Amino acid sequence: MPVTKAKKTEQIEKLNREFEKVSGAVVASFEKLTVAQDFELRKAIRGAGGKYRVIKNTLAERAAKGTRVETVLQGLEGVTSIAYTEGDPVALAKALAKYVKDNPQLTFKAGVLEGKALSVKEVEALATMPSKEEIYSKLLFLINAPAQRLVTVMNAVGRDLAVVVNQAVKEKKFAGEAAAVPASGEAAPAGA
Repeated sequence: MPVTKAKKTEQIEKLNREFEKVSGAVVASFEKLTVAQDFELRKAIRGAGGKYRVIKNTLAERAAKGTRVETVLQGLEGVTSIAYTEGDPVALAKALAKYVKDNPQLTFKAGVLEGKALSVKEVEALATMPSKEEIYSKLLFLINAPAQRLVTVMNAVGRDLAVVVNQAVKEKKFAGEAAAVPASGEAAPAGA
């Protein structure tokens, strides 16, 4: 049963709303992908916080008008699918790259990152970058490291002083001087 014009218009509007929020997308082509492989692909993409659609080229072109993915969805040929995310585009690229490594039936056509079109090589390079969480943790470590070193140095002075005083007490270095110091109100011995 053919899809009605009203249904196509509804699909275009829905996709357009989704494409407006996209931070990263990867356009791919697939041949002879089995149902099980497609299920695994969709599962990997969902795990990375993304969405996956097999889409007609003309429908994709119309839905992309005025969005960040417009440049890569123009003039598509062949079987097309698009994986996109509103979250971390690096996580999506990593999930797809891992899947492509195991299943060569899926091939990249292009990508988009924050509205900038990416080539296939740039999509593959994006997959090798650290994720946002990894970058944040490294940044926090770098910010925290000088403070930790300062506290360590400041504690070392007090700790070293305590060790010296403790060693002197053990060796009774202060015992002879304590007898020589007069108590308050008493006169010092004449021989001292």
